Amino acid sequence: MWKFVLPLVLLLSAPLSQATETKVGNWTVHYSALASTFLTPEVARSYNIERSRFNGLLNIAVLDASGAPQSVNLSGEGKNLLGTVRNLEFQEVREGDAIYYIAEYPYRNEDNVLFSIDIQGPGQGASFSFRHTFYVD
Repeated sequence: MWKFVLPLVLLLSAPLSQATETKVGNWTVHYSALASTFLTPEVARSYNIERSRFNGLLNIAVLDASGAPQSVNLSGEGKNLLGTVRNLEFQEVREGDAIYYIAEYPYRNEDNVLFSIDIQGPGQGASFSFRHTFYVD
């Protein structure tokens, strides 16, 4: 039942989470960051995500030139303005034809975080970064 709920929740919250895309090598990468409180308790539980006003969620999807989802290896970190660095642990989620990656990130109010993400896939690797400010609700 919850199989397709997380992508729907992330899509509906996209304007609030500043969802965007970027070209990285031959890939198009869609990414967003949002507070885990945007998830319902049931969805958070089904994906083993801590739902807290101090816990953020990153969502990343990698597509090839034809728009097909790609299975890749992601690693990365988030660094706030005080210089605190936290490594990201991504989990791959497959739902139907969709493949995306989620990682949790703890934060405090108005934490401005620079996320640096490395992508490794068959025959290529690339990196990108983005900045996001989290707010406690």
